[in-house]
Parts: sequence; C-alpha cells; structure tokens
Amino acid sequence: MMSTSESTCTVADMVKAVTTPPLPLRVTAYDGSAVGPRACDLELHVVSPKALSYIITAPGELGLARAYIMGQIVARGVEPGDPYRAFDRLEQLRAQLRRPSLTSLRRILTTIGRSGLRRPDVPDAETPPAWRRALTGVRPHTARGDRDTVSSHYDRSNRFYSMVLGPLMTYTCALFTRPDDSLEDAQDNKIRLVLDKLDLEPGQRLLDIGCGWGSVLVAAAQRGIRAIGVTLSEPQARWANEWIAREGLSDLAEARVMDYREVPERGFDAICSLGMMEHVGVRHYDEYFSTMFSLLRPGGRLLNHQITRRDSTQPNRAGAFIGRYVFPDGELAAPGVVMTHLHDAGFEVVHEENLRQHYALTLERWCRNLQEHWDAAVASGGSQTSLLWGLYMAGARWNFERDTIQIHQLLAVRPGLEQDGHWYPLRPWWNA
Repeated sequence: MMSTSESTCTVADMVKAVTTPPLPLRVTAYDGSAVGPRACDLELHVVSPKALSYIITAPGELGLARAYIMGQIVARGVEPGDPYRAFDRLEQLRAQLRRPSLTSLRRILTTIGRSGLRRPDVPDAETPPAWRRALTGVRPHTARGDRDTVSSHYDRSNRFYSMVLGPLMTYTCALFTRPDDSLEDAQDNKIRLVLDKLDLEPGQRLLDIGCGWGSVLVAAAQRGIRAIGVTLSEPQARWANEWIAREGLSDLAEARVMDYREVPERGFDAICSLGMMEHVGVRHYDEYFSTMFSLLRPGGRLLNHQITRRDSTQPNRAGAFIGRYVFPDGELAAPGVVMTHLHDAGFEVVHEENLRQHYALTLERWCRNLQEHWDAAVASGGSQTSLLWGLYMAGARWNFERDTIQIHQLLAVRPGLEQDGHWYPLRPWWNA
C-alpha cells in the first residue's frame, strides 16, 4: 500500500506529469514547489488549490482564464494590462501537453481530492452558456437575446472604456499609415475613410448601425450629414448624445437605444456598420443584409466593417473564453461567406479590403492605454474586468498577427433605378 506521501503530489509534479520538457516558462506554487527554468522571464504562480479547481472543472482555456481573472494564477514577468508576451509561451506549452500515466493521474486526483475540490465561483463578468440562457427564455440573436449580450459587454463603466479606447471612444479597428501613428490619428483616419467611401453630401442621411459612443455620428455631422445611430447599450447612447450636444450638432445627429430591425425610417443615402456583425450570428446574415437593403434608397451605399475568420474551414463559433466573457453568442464567418450573403440580399460589392494588420496595431495601443491607466482602471471597473480586458485584447492581438482572424471592410451599393447601371464612379473616389 502506498504511503500518504507517495499517493499525493505537488503542483510541480502535476505539471511534470502532463507536459514534455523543457518547459518554455516557470511554474511556482503555493506548496513551495517549482518547475521550469529558474532564469525564465515568465513565471506562472499558482496561488492556492482553488486554481486547480478552476482548471479541473473547466479544462482548457476557460478554466485557465477563470483562475487568472480571479487572481488564483498570477503571471509574473508581464504587465497585467498587456500580457501579450505570454501567449507565445502558452502556445508552446500547449504543444507540449501529454497524457499522464495512470499512476500519475491517480496521484493528481488524490491530491486534488484531499484539497477539498468543489466547483469554484466563476468571475462576475462571465455570461452563462447559451443553453442555460435558453432555459430562461433568452434565445441567441432574438431582440431580447441581443440586448442581453450587448449589455453584458458594453454596459460597463464609460470611464473604464475611455481609459482603454482613448478620447475618440472608438471600439473598432483603426487605420494606420505608419506603425508609429498615434491611436487617435489612426482612428481619425479610419472614420475619415469610412465617410469618404460613403461619399455623402451635406444634408444627405446616414444610418450608423451599432454606433457605439458616437464617433462616426459626430464626424458625419461635422460634414453637414444628417446622421442617426442605433445601439442596444443605453450608456453608449447617452455618451454619444452628450458628445453630440457638446459639439453643437444635435440638429444633425442623434443616437438611439434601438434594434437595427426596428428603425422606422427608410430611404437612407448610406449605412455604415462597424464592428456590429460579430453579434449577428451567421444564420441571421440574410436578415441582417436584407434589412439594410430595405433601409437604403436605390443607389445608396453600405460600408460593412467586421471581424472574420481566415477561411471557411474554421468554425463559426467563438471559443469558450470569448463566448463567455467577450462576445456571448458571437460568430464569425469567412470573408467570402459574408460577400455571398451581401450579393444574395441584392447588393453589388464595389470594394473590399483586409485590415488585419491594422487591428493588431490597434489592440497593441489599447493594451498600452490599459497598462498606463492600470490603477485607475481597476478603481473604475474592478480587478476582474481589468484583468479580463488585458487578457482578451492581448490574445486578440496575438491572433490577428498570426492571421487566425481577419477584419474586412466591404463597400456595397444597392442597385439604382438608372437603366445604364452607372450607380457609382468608374474608379475609387477616396484617398486610401
């Protein structure tokens, strides 16, 4: 019969049992054990047995994220607002995972059992899975379901968002002319590009679907364009309307708390939708584009700007971490799939471009902002929210840089009434 010391193991023993050396990082633990290079510049510290409970009850990225957000795993050697450098090491570690022997597995389970394993509390920011929300009558991509998921992501402290996003409060990919452009200049450039592509004259009407905090509405109104924005987030709409009022533009622009499917006006000269489509759901793409087609006048233009998969072999659904913490019910499709649905709704696609590299640069700037304002961000949004956003944004940057995901701008037109088919100029009319 094994003795107590033989039947249990340390955290370092557990790591050794499930990985192939040498490790790309160092792991230390509450029990005084350690494994991995002593001189390593990245260390994961396991604070208490509760960290093991998170990992055992939700193996993979979800359990690890829960433990990190709850402060049960601490990453040393990276900034909490920008843990980007850890992702390469974690990817290497993932590739070194192996099945433990039966003896090791028994020792691991015995050790965890003696520590009083129970399902730990999940972070406050976590959204229940779709099946559990469905039991309460909240179905994905219905009007109520979309309100709930948008609220879970956007109805945080506006002050917290301002520290991350910067003064323009623009939560979409910026457009860089050089890698060292400031975030504000790059966001100004992106908004300029969107409005230039839509090519509206003063007095013409723009609908911004998913208008966020109103940066496009303000810029459009400054050009004399009459702009309506819709969002499902009340704090966003309030911020946008206060900004519009400060600029003296309330006679030209407004933000509404409204589902895009409920907009009563018709005959818009242009529609833009920036970072909204990620919430729609692939099965609802036809409804999404058909609704926008009906809202535009003949000859009107649509600028759709959305994150996509790299190709159609990748799954549409987000991973467990993104699905629970960032975009509940979020889905992504390949750019060709998006284009197909645009054509099927009756649009003619005029232009397409991939801004993948630009989003990586944008996320790097957002992480830098979060880290520079770390103490204030924690005071405003709490430690869980701050750790969550650092993790999410750094991970997103890592994936954009490696072409796991992309972001595409598609400019389309609703065919006009003219018989000659000349609904737009022969060549691009904007400064790229």
